[in-house]
Amino acid sequence: TMRKVTGRVLERHNFEVVTARDGIDAIERMDERVPDLMLLDIEMPRMDGYELATHMKADARLRDVPIVMITSRTGEKHRQRAFQIGVERYLGKPYQEAELIDNVYDLLGKEQPDE
Repeated sequence: TMRKVTGRVLERHNFEVVTARDGIDAIERMDERVPDLMLLDIEMPRMDGYELATHMKADARLRDVPIVMITSRTGEKHRQRAFQIGVERYLGKPYQEAELIDNVYDLLGKEQPDE
């Protein structure tokens, strides 16, 4: 549900969205295409968000893709672990739509269009 809702939020702001069911699915999709930005949850089947972020930061093709972790795990130890891996932003669930969009535009280095 969160994946669909978040995808719709981004599409409303004219971003192209590609979704993946879990970390393994995401890696397969990134074989074909390197994303401009990755939104990632910690809790996923088969490969969690920490593992996927670690994989991306170790891969020369994916190393510079900014990662936003969106998770219900808001404790400081989870946040610190994500930042140690190289995650750029960490948002708790439920996130505020404006906060997500501000972070996306900021990480992409783009100005938000006036609405």
